[in-house]
Amino acid sequence: MTDLRTRLRTVPTLTGRPPAFDPADAPADPQELFVDWLLTAIDTGVPEPCAATLSTVDDAGRPTGRILILKNVDERGWQFASSAGSRKGRELATHPQAALTFYWVPLGRQVRITGTAAPADPAESRADFLARPASARTETDWTLYTLRADEVEFWQADPDRRHLRLRYLRPTDGEWTKGLL
Repeated sequence: MTDLRTRLRTVPTLTGRPPAFDPADAPADPQELFVDWLLTAIDTGVPEPCAATLSTVDDAGRPTGRILILKNVDERGWQFASSAGSRKGRELATHPQAALTFYWVPLGRQVRITGTAAPADPAESRADFLARPASARTETDWTLYTLRADEVEFWQADPDRRHLRLRYLRPTDGEWTKGLL
């Protein structure tokens, strides 16, 4: 174990090739920029570009993260699905604050979204459930969730470690503001 620190220092990191990005040209709404970055990941062949880490907290405040698949992004927010009876479903029912993190290694890009998750109406959840492959339709309490963001951070790697970080914030009843971190 004493050599682990030394070995880790030799592992290449931040090896992606970030596309051009000028934060001054970023749109007013983070969803527009997110969709642009997601489509870039899809179009350039990034493996599993819709995979994200969902982070929730339990009653003791302990965070838990797991990978899931983004279902959609629309004016309501970012959508993902799960069984309401799963650990994440139970945690969201009690503590709806959550975070989604996307990391597209080949592009050196990450997006972090935090906000409040709410279940979709039952008809929308059922439609999502029926869109799954038949072999994956084993859950009886499938729920589509929408994460309504109050903060979205776009991070683009820089080989010299001068990473670009653009953060959008939305107060409870206001418009998005953005700024570099």
